[in-house]
Amino acid sequence: MIRKMQSDDIDEIMQIWRNGNLTSHHFINRKYWFDNYEKVREEYLTKADTWIYIEGDTIKGFVSVLENNYIGALFVERQFQRDGIGTILVKHCKNLYDKLSLKVYKKNEGAISFYEAMGFENILGQVDKNTNELEYIMEWNKK
Repeated sequence: MIRKMQSDDIDEIMQIWRNGNLTSHHFINRKYWFDNYEKVREEYLTKADTWIYIEGDTIKGFVSVLENNYIGALFVERQFQRDGIGTILVKHCKNLYDKLSLKVYKKNEGAISFYEAMGFENILGQVDKNTNELEYIMEWNKK
């Protein structure tokens, strides 16, 4: 089931965020994610529309959409990946917005393939000034 994030979900969501970043972005120094943990928790999550995918009492994944329909985070717990949860969360957002954008690191090939399968197109490559890694800006538009 998908529902809007509640304040008591934040600790679990942040654990998913941290673990997901450490796993999928192994090419970025781990310190970067730990240094940005509180900023994401206190600034981004309070500004984003965040939906969680939950079964029973278990949050299996979440998606956060910031202003300008920018997907700032999409993470699924590792043991539940490839169960269609990411697809369900993206489709939920597609039903709410006419346009979505996101950034994904070039080295995160699995995520790029996922987003392409979801109908996102790579519109620009640039270097992330915080990590010095090449990233793509991808967009999806309702047709």
